[in-house]
Order: sequence, then structure tokens, then C-alpha cells
Amino acid sequence: MTGASDLRSFPSADGDLAYRDTGSGDLVVLLHSGFVDHRIWDDHVPVLAERYRVIAPDTRGHGFSANATAPFRWADDLAALLRHLDAGPAVLVGLSMGGVIATDTALEHPGLVRAVVTAGAATGDHRYTDPWHRELEETMAQALAAGDVTGWLDAFLRVVPGPERTADAVDPDVLRRVREMALHTLSKHGPGEKDWLVRVTGSFDRTGEIRVPLLAVNGSLEPADLHAAAERLAGAVPDGRTATIDGTGHYSALERPDAFNRVLLDFLEAL
Repeated sequence: MTGASDLRSFPSADGDLAYRDTGSGDLVVLLHSGFVDHRIWDDHVPVLAERYRVIAPDTRGHGFSANATAPFRWADDLAALLRHLDAGPAVLVGLSMGGVIATDTALEHPGLVRAVVTAGAATGDHRYTDPWHRELEETMAQALAAGDVTGWLDAFLRVVPGPERTADAVDPDVLRRVREMALHTLSKHGPGEKDWLVRVTGSFDRTGEIRVPLLAVNGSLEPADLHAAAERLAGAVPDGRTATIDGTGHYSALERPDAFNRVLLDFLEAL
């Protein structure tokens, strides 16, 4: 995987934010999921960079980016980076949390967005309703509050196979990579640390404002309510559609990067 030596630094108003920038052409921004970092896209960047300029940032508080010391919004950080680079409009490709950042940015800074791809995400208003995810979220929150890193990490990694599989059904390297990145991000924070994130609310009611092409991708093993949320999102956007990566869960891009790249490149080439 790439490391800090491959990264550039953007001096934001609240600390340095790290990002990878490679390739040339139309801009594609890869937004990682929660608690990991830009390295989740290591299998995708070289393929995309053959045809596009690819930026893969570390979200504030993640990876090699500074932690927050004041209120912030994900979309504003991304917009500040793109304006700093005089780059865009961009195709925003986001996995899980990254998908929320993509839709937030399309709503809050539409002039910077050419198209949106969400993977394992809809908008920030989506909440899991099934018992498996609700119990897992409670376990993770309790472990974080107690400073129980091992307990939190064990629970967090259960998201990779999801409720329908056991860990031995997943490539061990996928689990290793997620564990390594999550442990690195978690090491930047302490129990009881203030959460400065200001969330964009009411986003589902505003999805009709997204006037650029949108593709909502899910792994076939994602829960039914997330598939339904993706369908709702795509249906609300004038130029929205969905796609499914077979045999994968929440980390479809990491489990089947070749399949994910095919879906993504087909979408990009049709823009």
C-alpha cells in the first residue's frame, strides 16, 4: 500500500489535510470509508490514472490528515481542497462515508461536481434499521467510549463480511488492510475526544437538487434497506441509476476491485 511519502499536503484553515494526486485528464476524486484512509483505493488509482487525474484525499481525522480542533463539514473540506488545486468539476466516487461526502458536496457545492458515484451509501440521512447493524453500532460505540481498541476493532471488522458471512469467507488480505488502516486512524484519537463534525441534515429531501449523473453501487450482500436507500437516491436524481457487485458486502470496491473498476469506468466513459 502507499504510505505518507506518496502524499501531498493541503494547508487547510484547521491543519494539514493529506491527499494523493496522480494521472492527468478529467478529474476523479476517490473518497474513502470511515476510519480508514486513501489506501483503500490502492487497487483503483493506477487503473484510473491511465485515463484520468485521480485525487484520493484523507478525510479530516483519518489517515494522515490533521484532526479537527473546530467545527467542520466534510463537504467544505473537500471543496476547499479542490479550490486550492484549482481543480474540478470532479467526478466524486465515495465508499460508505465517502459516498455521503460525495452527495453532501453535490448538494452544498454543486459547481465543483460533475458526477457522483456512491458505493455502500446513500446520503447522510440513511440509518440502518436491521438488528444486526444496530447491535454492531452499539457495540462499537460502547467500545470507543471505554477506550477498548481491541473490542472496537473486532466489531468494526465484522462489517467486512457482513451479517450473511463469516470472516473466513473474505480474503485475509482485505481484512488485514482494513485493520491496518483503521488502527492507524484510531491511534490518532482518544476516549472522550470532542466530535467537531457538523453533519448535513435533510439531505434525502434535497436529492432532487442533484443535477449531475449519479450511480449508486452496492454489494449484493448489503442489507435490503441499503439497497432500498440506493434505489430511492437514484430514483430522486434526474439522471440516477444503480449497479450491483455480486458476491460482496459493504467493501465491494476492496473485495472485487476489478469488477468495481469495470462498473466505474463504464460510468465515466458515458459521461
